[in-house]
Amino acid sequence: MFRSFLIKYGEIAIKGKNRHVFEGALIRNIEHALSPVEGEFEISAERGRIYVAAAGDFDYDGAVLALTRVFGIVSICPMRQVDAGDMEQLVSDVLTYVDAVYPDKRKSFKVFTKRADKSFPLDSQEINAELGGRILDAYPEMRVDVHQPEIRLHVEIRNRVNIYSKEIPGPGGMPVGTAGKAMLLLSGGIDSPVAGYMISKRGVTIEAVYFHAPPYTSERAKQKVVDLARIVSRYSGPIRLYVVNFTDIQLYIYDKCPHDELTIIMRRYMMKIAEYFAKADDCQGLVTGESIGQVASQTMKSLMATNEVCTLPVYRPLIAFDKNDIIAISEKIDTYETSIQPYEDCCTIFVAKHPVTKPNVNIIRRSERNLSEKIDEMMEKAIQTAEIIEVS
Repeated sequence: MFRSFLIKYGEIAIKGKNRHVFEGALIRNIEHALSPVEGEFEISAERGRIYVAAAGDFDYDGAVLALTRVFGIVSICPMRQVDAGDMEQLVSDVLTYVDAVYPDKRKSFKVFTKRADKSFPLDSQEINAELGGRILDAYPEMRVDVHQPEIRLHVEIRNRVNIYSKEIPGPGGMPVGTAGKAMLLLSGGIDSPVAGYMISKRGVTIEAVYFHAPPYTSERAKQKVVDLARIVSRYSGPIRLYVVNFTDIQLYIYDKCPHDELTIIMRRYMMKIAEYFAKADDCQGLVTGESIGQVASQTMKSLMATNEVCTLPVYRPLIAFDKNDIIAISEKIDTYETSIQPYEDCCTIFVAKHPVTKPNVNIIRRSERNLSEKIDEMMEKAIQTAEIIEVS
């Protein structure tokens, strides 16, 4: 029945003279999302509307699933699009739609007409009344309900006529690629993949860095992170993933620094390395999955201590989220089951028994002087030997 979709967007509509830039990005992202779906699709824009039309047979469910992962889309409306004609032709097209989509006619309905083409002889309210009456004549078992109708029948009269009654929610947000680029610190946990999803929802293109600690973390732990990046890339688009061997640095910190400061100091060096890759790839910031107070390294003073080593801004999309909020999003985007697989990341392996929760930056810097003999060389080696995986 449905061979085309009306794509509705939200915030893009208020972008004024720049709206065409955001529309163009959204269309490109739709094209990318639909590229692996069976079928050929034509995408077009017309005065605040984007249309996706299939040229022939296509995978309907696959197309809908792909569109529900495109940031910037508020809703997807499977529709029947027909040539504009007179009122009798419009009635015929609407009755054909109702008959095909609703075999069981024992339903309430309301007609919503939008007459963008002002040359059509009747106004919107007159069209609503005429269509409502003709539907009741054709299908007496149906009834009008203007307050809570079971069927909200939309008719848009433009260059062509759009008829639809179903709206599938999209993810909202802004099209990826319209708000710069950032580097995500991606671990195998629940939080960081959600942070990547959330920052992408605001139009930010993401790359990612993962800190691997063999033999303390296995190849399966690394694969878990690659799998998480792949799931996030369904929404964000392709992700360049840097895999950094962090073992020697962690062992050196473990040997030279107070153990209650291990997590903070390791985190500071992770941020330094992540920032190196971010600057090399023209990113405008770092992204983490931290939220206030969730663990010792995420108290306000701990976050301040890790921020101190960065010159780029650090974005934390989950900063005020409860754990249950984060889990709910991870389940929605299908990262949760992968995140809870029992493969440890380097942070959990080297965590201190009694980590400091209110680190003093001056004391942390003093402890880091113990690393001065080798740490620069180790960081250079970690950067130069990083593995790059293109994930999509």
